[in-house]
Amino acid sequence: MRELTKEDVLAAVKGGSVFASGGGGWVEHGLEIGGAAITLGKPKLVSVDELPEDAIIITCTAIGAPAGTQWQMLGKDYIKAVQLIIDHYEGKVVGVMTPQNGMSSTINGWLPAAALGLVVVDATGDIRAHPTGKMGSLGLASRIDFETIQAVAGGKPENGSYIELVTKGTPARTSNILRTASDMAGGFIAAARHPLPAKYIKEHAAIGGITMAIELGQAIVEAEAIGAEHVLDTICQKTGGTIIGRGKVVKKKVQYSGAFDIGTIKVKASDGNTLILHVMNEYMAVDDRNKERLSTFPDVITTFSLETGLPVSVGHIYEGQEIGVFVIDRSLIPLSSSVKDPSVYPEVEQALGIELYNLAFPEAEKINA
Repeated sequence: MRELTKEDVLAAVKGGSVFASGGGGWVEHGLEIGGAAITLGKPKLVSVDELPEDAIIITCTAIGAPAGTQWQMLGKDYIKAVQLIIDHYEGKVVGVMTPQNGMSSTINGWLPAAALGLVVVDATGDIRAHPTGKMGSLGLASRIDFETIQAVAGGKPENGSYIELVTKGTPARTSNILRTASDMAGGFIAAARHPLPAKYIKEHAAIGGITMAIELGQAIVEAEAIGAEHVLDTICQKTGGTIIGRGKVVKKKVQYSGAFDIGTIKVKASDGNTLILHVMNEYMAVDDRNKERLSTFPDVITTFSLETGLPVSVGHIYEGQEIGVFVIDRSLIPLSSSVKDPSVYPEVEQALGIELYNLAFPEAEKINA
């Protein structure tokens, strides 16, 4: 157990931005919420091994499309969503965790932890960011025998879009309800979900995910003084990842639909190849010009500015921009039960019109054949 600091906030945002895979919130929002957390209290990061097996942990998150512009999530909304779960759950909640790393999502639970006297658990529902709540639901997405509680808070009271909502039911049904609430609130909303014992978290989460982001961020901070290329080299060395192409963005076709940003980004690489990045809030796959798959979720897929060496989100990509496309193969990161669950893929595959699960886990396809 250790107290989280101002330096940890910056490092978590820097490292989380790499794992954000083009989404995962916003740098400014992460710094703001993280700064508020360490000002309000003294949030503590703990290993799941430090908690009793029956200690209840809540997942803190935000739901929506990063490129949306009509939303409002204040620090109090993150706290309210967790409080709503606590109020409707018959048991003592001890800690919070995040479903994913990201530009701000690595820090999702820090403010509620500081405000409500909870601990931040060093575990994530997925090392990288992902578009649907089901992909960070710790293997619960297809469970019809499990009743969960999910809550949201957020929106603009001045235009009538503010919503507070608590819903109970199966993870799949309640996740769909929260996505609708996010859309109604302006495109993004603070959320809390799935009170679960530490024993379950230990077996199904990506353990140590917060520390991974912080340690990567610390390395990035040290490298920035030397220059963009050194930042990129440091990220590759620290993660085992690879830049699979550098070049100019020649076409961006991404549209908002139902609290998702969906589409493609095309990059003309300097080696003559063309990379097509498939987007559903985050980068979910990369194809080459012959439609051969180069990378598939749950690989980490990130775009970097070649000028600064820092990650660029989908919302900030523009045509004519010079970027690098970076990939960490899934074999190099902890994989949670969430991303191994075949039931979480069909809606994303349908939205994008591409195959994901069978390409990510070909051994599973053979087993099921």
